[in-house]
Amino acid sequence: VQLQASGGGLVQAGDSLRLSCVASGRTFGVYGWFRQAPGKEREFVAASKWRGDRKTYQDSVKGRFTISRDNRDNTLYLQMNMLRPEDTAVYYCAVRVDYILTSSSSSYHYWGQGTQLTVSS
Repeated sequence: VQLQASGGGLVQAGDSLRLSCVASGRTFGVYGWFRQAPGKEREFVAASKWRGDRKTYQDSVKGRFTISRDNRDNTLYLQMNMLRPEDTAVYYCAVRVDYILTSSSSSYHYWGQGTQLTVSS
């Protein structure tokens, strides 16, 4: 199983950016995005079931971030709008092999390598 994340960068507050993550190796039940800021614990951002439209978001990103996927090429996305300096972090994609939608990072089975997002004020 491989997860390859990309799309991070340096942006200004208020900008938009889309992260991508190509997943390969097997089928998955749930996919999610997490982030880790310097000196902080890794935190949940968003998750979705691979099939169907059920999604969940961290409160601070609701209305600004959208999680999605393209089933044709197994690519996961995190569209981020109205970015804030506090969104600065390394962002990770992760997947579960079952269909339990959860925000618990310890319950995800496979992880991508992370991509850095820096939002300047």
